[in-house]
Amino acid sequence: MQNKLTTREEYLRRINIVTEYINNHLDEKLDLSKLADLSNLSPFHFHRITKAFLSEPIGAYITRMRVETAARLLRYTDIPVQDIAFKVGYEMPSSLSKIFNQYYGISPIEFRNDKNFIIMKPALINPELNLKAPKILDLEDQNVIYVRHTGDYSSLDFAGAWTKLWGCVKSQKLFTAGIQHVCIYHDDPKVTEPDKLRTDICLVIHKPAEAEGEIGVKILQGGKFAVFHYQGPYANLGSVYDTIFGHWLPQSGLQLRDVACYEKYLNHPDPEVPEKSKTEIYIPVQ
Repeated sequence: MQNKLTTREEYLRRINIVTEYINNHLDEKLDLSKLADLSNLSPFHFHRITKAFLSEPIGAYITRMRVETAARLLRYTDIPVQDIAFKVGYEMPSSLSKIFNQYYGISPIEFRNDKNFIIMKPALINPELNLKAPKILDLEDQNVIYVRHTGDYSSLDFAGAWTKLWGCVKSQKLFTAGIQHVCIYHDDPKVTEPDKLRTDICLVIHKPAEAEGEIGVKILQGGKFAVFHYQGPYANLGSVYDTIFGHWLPQSGLQLRDVACYEKYLNHPDPEVPEKSKTEIYIPVQ
């Protein structure tokens, strides 16, 4: 018999529904009353609850998602600025330009043309990492259960999240061979403040699951990926990503797809031997 959810867990379940909808519909007009309906909260309580759990008003969250998504597309793709504006929900490029300038003090076109302009942190490109050429794979969609964490990637409680997820596997009888430990990283630390970075800590599962409090259920989107194999300390992953995006990607002839990157962890991390940790890094390309 399923335990009754705490009030906090119930609110987290509702916030998960709303933020997933926003992530998948940035190109549309996002009506706040519809979002309130999705959360099954009255408009009055919806604004208070979302602000409490997202640490910012829902309107500010939506705007930030649009601007940060635009920044990633400007830096890592050749999509025309006008098309990027449409993809993130602005009817005119001038509207994107105005809000982009307010956030970053530079126009979208200037940001695209000036590869040395730094929003947050400089890239740590290290061609000496000796990353092997990636495998290019076409992957199917996968089902995951997940816990959403917000904050600096290096400070998250990964172990605690996976303990909760394995508890869900046990309580819902989801165990099968081939369950995988995965993290989906929605934001680029180069354009998003550390305390706003969003991570979905996941288990890939093979049976139907039900959302349960802060544990959500969703699809890990498939498609074409460049898959890098990295062995070494997790602390160096920032430099690995910078090298992929700053060194490998410009020479690859490939473009990024507007899908989140994710990592798959191939062995249990040993804090005493971090150089033996094995990670697969999935970069969505086209």
